[in-house]
Amino acid sequence: MKIQSIQFGMLRVPLKSPFKTALRTVEQVEDVILIIETDNGCRGYGSAPATAVITGETHGSIIEAISKVIAPRLIGRSIEDLNDLTNRVQHSIVKNYSAKAAVEIALYDLFGQLYDAPVYKLLGGGDNVITTDITISVDYIDKMVEDALAALELGFETLKIKVGKDPALDVERIKAIHAAVNDRALIRLDANQGWTPKQAVRVLRTLEESGVQLELVEQPVCGDDIDGMKYVNERVDTPVMADESSFGPRQAMDVIINRAADIINIKLMKTGGISNAIKVADLSGTFGAKCLIGCMLESSIGVAAAAHVAAAKSAEITMVDLDAPSLCAFDPVQSGVTFNHSEITISDAPGLGITGIEGLEMLDLKVVGT
Repeated sequence: MKIQSIQFGMLRVPLKSPFKTALRTVEQVEDVILIIETDNGCRGYGSAPATAVITGETHGSIIEAISKVIAPRLIGRSIEDLNDLTNRVQHSIVKNYSAKAAVEIALYDLFGQLYDAPVYKLLGGGDNVITTDITISVDYIDKMVEDALAALELGFETLKIKVGKDPALDVERIKAIHAAVNDRALIRLDANQGWTPKQAVRVLRTLEESGVQLELVEQPVCGDDIDGMKYVNERVDTPVMADESSFGPRQAMDVIINRAADIINIKLMKTGGISNAIKVADLSGTFGAKCLIGCMLESSIGVAAAAHVAAAKSAEITMVDLDAPSLCAFDPVQSGVTFNHSEITISDAPGLGITGIEGLEMLDLKVVGT
């Protein structure tokens, strides 16, 4: 099975309601879709959203990096040589993590099809049913409480609350949600780099002293402020999780060695794909750090790939934040992964099991061999 061509498309999916964080407001998912075709007619699918404020990538830069730099190094190569292919992807260009992730997702999809097995089984196997949390966007207190209670009605048992815009108001938001939830769900905070180290300590201590128990706080300070995150981690009881502070294995190692965080957030769009996500999980497990696997605001193609990784590496990845499909008005992707509110189920379909994508807009761009 050899790579014959690579095509591109765009997929747009409206959200049920605007997604608001300390960094941005989004009303629809917009993904670059990658289709790798082989000489025997198989198709592997990958995807990547534009997250300029996190990875620095736009739709244009993702397409350019893949079509002009990464794709030419893969055309004509055999899917059987997966390690060589992922090595070529990772060393073809610096950074551009989401572009690399889109390509790797498609390669692993084809690798599964080659051996007639789902990706998670090729990665080691595991339980094919996993449970995710749900994100509650930053908003007025009453709206956030309403959204939290609605999530409980849908069966979610863990809520990720977006904060980070106003420390004093954030405290009131969390207190109100905690009181309304009344121990019916775990609460995670995601500050999205919105606080200074001292603000983070003040907010978390205030919540702790008021009896609010949090499962974790995600990226309370600026991503490149490792010392600031360590400052927070040393002064609060709430476990601290690194997100934007940890992209690939090297950054994860820095965070772990410096004891800047207790938990590493793995996202395929940050690690550059599945191969490095596995390395981060193994590294964290070796040093006794916990892992959560998350996603960007993206289509269910990339989230499905992350679910396969979560199932296969469940010993290291003990928490799951793969709720993007649940935030969408509908899921246009027919695949081997089913998203039913908090429950994610992986079938035994080969690869990612993608059979169709409703509303996919193909671009007039195709990379072929010379």
